[in-house]
Amino acid sequence: MRGVPRLLRRALRASAGAVGTLLAASALVFATTALAPGDAATARLAGRAGPEQIAVLRHQLGLDDPPWTRYLHWLWHALHGDLGTSYANGTPVSQLVAERAGNSLLLGAVTALLLVPLGVGLGLWAGLRAGRAADRVVSLGTLTLVSLPEFVVGTLLVLLFAVGLGWLPAVSVPAAGQSPFTQPELLVLPVLTLLSVSLAQNVRLVRSGVIEAAGSDAVLAARLGGVPEHRVVLRWILPAAVVPAVPVLARYLAYLLGGTLVAESLFGYPGLATALVNATASRDTPVVLGIALLVAGLTVTLNLAADALAALLNPAARRAH
Repeated sequence: MRGVPRLLRRALRASAGAVGTLLAASALVFATTALAPGDAATARLAGRAGPEQIAVLRHQLGLDDPPWTRYLHWLWHALHGDLGTSYANGTPVSQLVAERAGNSLLLGAVTALLLVPLGVGLGLWAGLRAGRAADRVVSLGTLTLVSLPEFVVGTLLVLLFAVGLGWLPAVSVPAAGQSPFTQPELLVLPVLTLLSVSLAQNVRLVRSGVIEAAGSDAVLAARLGGVPEHRVVLRWILPAAVVPAVPVLARYLAYLLGGTLVAESLFGYPGLATALVNATASRDTPVVLGIALLVAGLTVTLNLAADALAALLNPAARRAH
């Protein structure tokens, strides 16, 4: 690849790695579902039909083919944009995933829009006041949230805002013919639950970066040279603090946008996570693969974007590549 610009070579390597990651993820998910006891035919007809009927359904679904044949068949069609049909109800997987993905993406996007500015802003605010009362309050709050599992936070929020005050619904199940897009009150408690841990972790990480950057030689020299404090923060402290937090933040964004099991299950939210749980229980391999591929794709894309952003913010890392 001589003669190719360095950044382009890096992008090509990253793209090749992303494709390999998606292939490996799909193969691993398929192998896991294939090795699990039972199959879609048994799960669908269990207790309602005999071995002969189950064998007929297994043949109709192609489950009597060798696993590697089924995987290659699925992969070939997936490369052409066809994710197959659900074993449980015959619905096209792309349609089912699109419906549930819209709900999960809405929940994740709202949470992400709050997570990024709050995480960076609170971390910066606390780090610049290290050791003061404001920093101690933020540190105590984030430590408390990190110590509490999401389902505990969600339960406490339900007890306070739904049962105690009656301000919000205890479950996030849309009315018939409605969606979370048209009932925004359904998003409040799931969003607060998702923010509980992810916000606390990112605030602590940014705070640590700010404290470290504030003690660097470059910042000390700038302050001694009379550079205004706001320029010191924007030019030296903030970039140095954000760079190590970017990959972690990207993982949280992938987690949020890919659907979150605890919050969706706790509030009955109709997103990807609940669809994945149902598909796994019914051995609905095409649906499991479709959701897994989407989540893996989002994760890989966000991590590539995080690497690129970190390189742009950190000239030394950019030169190293």
